[in-house]
Amino acid sequence: MKRKQERFRIIEARDNVIERTKDVYETIKGNWRSTYFKNDNPITVELACGRGEYTVSLAKLFPEKNFIGVDIKGERIWKGSTLATEQNLTNVAFLRTPILLLENFFTPGELDEVWITFPDPRPRKRDIKRRLTSPRYMDIYKRLVKPGSYIRLKTDNTPLYEYSLEEAQNRTDISDLQFTDDMYNSVLRPECFDIKTRYEEHFAALGEKIKYLRFHF
Repeated sequence: MKRKQERFRIIEARDNVIERTKDVYETIKGNWRSTYFKNDNPITVELACGRGEYTVSLAKLFPEKNFIGVDIKGERIWKGSTLATEQNLTNVAFLRTPILLLENFFTPGELDEVWITFPDPRPRKRDIKRRLTSPRYMDIYKRLVKPGSYIRLKTDNTPLYEYSLEEAQNRTDISDLQFTDDMYNSVLRPECFDIKTRYEEHFAALGEKIKYLRFHF
């Protein structure tokens, strides 16, 4: 508990974490480029970013873009914000909030890309609506991304992948849907840049194939 509280204290003092304790939490919507990044570069959001390894790795690969990791867990965000701080990355931010509240922090068309990396699969039937590829979340993404922007899912979980693929195939408002149930043996592999989080490495070591799909509205 002491360690957790100390990490909460640290992220509260960090500029690269936007959370409820800071005034900017209420005013950042529509102002990410002018207030935080101070440039007009494209914005990519990683949802359920966990320890932020994917967000930070993408930011290193693409310094000409801005990246925001979103998660509700402060201790996880501490790790990502620490990595970004240690590597002097100024094109990274972390937003601590429930993903269902995304529209409180972004205006329509403010996002250029959305990554959903290894989210909680929510396997119970009663939790289907909480899956990050369920219709209510998909509709949020549609409102927030620019036309033609990609939504990308990467997961080790077969039921979540199959559910997400079915949801995407059943919609009439998406195009350029591409998918694979074995990403590392697919022509789509380059799209994921061979970035591996600790979570992915763990499940890959257990023999789980990594699934991937992407599309745009």
